[in-house]
Amino acid sequence: MIFALLMVNFVLIAVCMLAGMLFRRAKTLPADAHKGINAWIIYIALPAVSFKYLPYIHFTHELFIPILSPFIVWFGGWLMVKLIANRQKLTKPTQGGLRLTSGLANTSFVGFPLIAAYFGEKYISIAIICDQVTFFILSTMGVAVAIHSSQKQELTAAVILKRVLKFPPFLGCMGALIIPHFIDITPANPLIDKLAATVAPLALFSIGLQLHFEGWRDELKLVSLTLLYKLILAPALVLAVFFLLGYQGIIAKISIFEAAMPTLLTAGVVADDYGLNPKLSNLIIGIGIILSLITTSFWWLILR
Repeated sequence: MIFALLMVNFVLIAVCMLAGMLFRRAKTLPADAHKGINAWIIYIALPAVSFKYLPYIHFTHELFIPILSPFIVWFGGWLMVKLIANRQKLTKPTQGGLRLTSGLANTSFVGFPLIAAYFGEKYISIAIICDQVTFFILSTMGVAVAIHSSQKQELTAAVILKRVLKFPPFLGCMGALIIPHFIDITPANPLIDKLAATVAPLALFSIGLQLHFEGWRDELKLVSLTLLYKLILAPALVLAVFFLLGYQGIIAKISIFEAAMPTLLTAGVVADDYGLNPKLSNLIIGIGIILSLITTSFWWLILR
């Protein structure tokens, strides 16, 4: 059953991305059609994801491990982009896009079925923690990076706070943590499930609409360096930190494995929304998903 779920997700990846590419080539949709799709993802689907999972998480001291992992990946990615930018003349938008694509992992759409396949479905509960922390980072530090890199606004504490507080996924996170303590949202669960389920297919379709392989050789170096970090160095960094802190056991293994996932789909949505070299970001996401099917199998062998 788990293998079937895994295959369904991989087929969905191929179908949605290919559909987007074919629609673009056939010019069936307007050139900026992906912007409307991205608006649905940001304003409706992502807040629904928070309401689907967050109210049902029971926090214990052991959950500090999967909470820490996404922060290690994020700050490691930030440092990697800093080192690359010091050696190459990268524009601020490109740096911002690289920070989003290197520092945020696809902990749910790709992560959940791979966790179930390699470790067992019962451990998805740990992966959910990684996933929600990743969304929190995207909603706060990710938005701050996007504002700073877009060159559309002067970066001030007031600007960051205003944009973060108006970012729908962040509002969804806060609402999912607070509202269930006062209102029973159980009757709304079927609706929430259906809205949350639209994230992956629509994000993949949006990526397909924007995915251009023309001139990919010009981007090969940045794509390669970003994926080297995201798929190999990021989980290795998490493993090293956990080793130094003495974290062992299945929770640590799941957290490391989640760090080995490819780039978060909605990182590409935010990169496009702020004009952070979306062509490069979507190349990283598309190629990363394919390569991750190989690299995660090696990480499973290592973690065994």
